Amino acid sequence: MTPERDGKLMILLVDDAPTNIQMLNETLKDGYHLFFATSGRDALRIASESVPDLILLDVIMPEMDGYEVCRKLKADPVLRNVPIIFITAMNQQEDEAIGLELGAVDYITKPFNPTIVRLRIRNQIELKRQRDMLARLSHLDGLTGIPNRRALDEALEREWRRGTRSLRPLSLLMMDIDHFKAYNDSCGHLAGDDCLRVFAQSLKIPLGRAADFVGRYGGEEFLAILPETDEKGAMIVAREILEGLAELAIPHPASPLGMTVTASIGIATAVADRGHEHSWLLQGADNALYQAKQEGRNRIVAAPLLSS
Repeated sequence: MTPERDGKLMILLVDDAPTNIQMLNETLKDGYHLFFATSGRDALRIASESVPDLILLDVIMPEMDGYEVCRKLKADPVLRNVPIIFITAMNQQEDEAIGLELGAVDYITKPFNPTIVRLRIRNQIELKRQRDMLARLSHLDGLTGIPNRRALDEALEREWRRGTRSLRPLSLLMMDIDHFKAYNDSCGHLAGDDCLRVFAQSLKIPLGRAADFVGRYGGEEFLAILPETDEKGAMIVAREILEGLAELAIPHPASPLGMTVTASIGIATAVADRGHEHSWLLQGADNALYQAKQEGRNRIVAAPLLSS
């Protein structure tokens, strides 16, 4: 997705020649937030930390050239969709072909023509906006209007990778509407759809931070991703979710738990490490949810703190 910062998009300029960076800075500083790197390693680090909207990448650099940087960026699930424009003094067709085959979207040759640079960047930014809009639509659940399983998988991968650098805890809430089949059988599938929509929208209130991410995992299951949140913080959010659902008081005449819709929640918390995949944490939340159901539903169960 394309994050905006004070209405401006972020461009990462990568060139080992400070004079080139200075020229590009003068050309672009009024329209964009600019970050700078003078080596391939710095470029990869900054891109990983900030996820720019576009990268201007010099081809010829010591230690790691632009082609290798491009390969690494395209191999990164978080960064592979960031458009890359190569900057080079070379203008031979075979050199351009290499970059385009690696996934670059355009070339800018030195010496720079400021007008051409701005126009090419503007065109690529507009194309990225359109791609991002289509991506957002493909990542939404058609019934509830919140992110779908695909979006959840990508967000969890992204937060897990970020967690391996920050070493901060990451928590998941796996949620399931209790006795939903009985609800559908007694109230009808249209009412069931309405119930899912109402519950989905209610999740946005306790998940108030911009970094929090919630979506429909499948059927009547929902997943919340809580970055930099320990078990205690996750438990507070889970309780607020159940309290909010109780306040909605959605009638459930077929529930053995009472006359309104309830939910069960499983919590798993871990500090991400490179020795595990994010599916490890997901399995912990799923196990905790299963235990909550086994213990009678309409409750919260936290898995033991996961550690390597």
